Amino acid sequence: MTTSLPHANLVLHAQTGDPAALSRLLAVCAADARRYARRHCHASDVDDAVQESLLIVSRKIKGLKAAVAFSSWLFVVIRRECRRLERLLTRHEAIDDEDAAMEAHLAQRGDAALRIDLARALESLPAHYLEVVLLRDFEELTIAEIAARLGESVAAIKSRLHRARELVREYLLSPAA
Repeated sequence: MTTSLPHANLVLHAQTGDPAALSRLLAVCAADARRYARRHCHASDVDDAVQESLLIVSRKIKGLKAAVAFSSWLFVVIRRECRRLERLLTRHEAIDDEDAAMEAHLAQRGDAALRIDLARALESLPAHYLEVVLLRDFEELTIAEIAARLGESVAAIKSRLHRARELVREYLLSPAA
């Protein structure tokens, strides 16, 4: 295969599973992808957005209906990836602020008061939530071991454990605690 194949021809070859055509196509569009990402992403996310977008393109190129639509599709993939990374950044910032507030709130209490509050928080949990917390955090079982012991799916145990920890967190941060 020569490197002088037109852009649409590269797309067609890549869609048929030609690894050399796919590599060449990704190399050809990488600079455009980077320029586009610079306009739509935070500066710190450009490299991640381009890398993830090119990975998505390489996995899903066979599903592209028209080779002439490749450039538009590539830019849509990049824009979506930039938005996804921005949402992650925003979510992490909110979690970091919440964690800092919780740490400050809990730091004001002494160890004995924290133990009492934690015991009360655990006592306030419904039995099915308390059970997974005790198995995970006190008996130190894995999620898979808990699921097997309780005859539940791993997903159900993860969900239950997450909700139980959220309830404990809410209890500890409440003014009554």
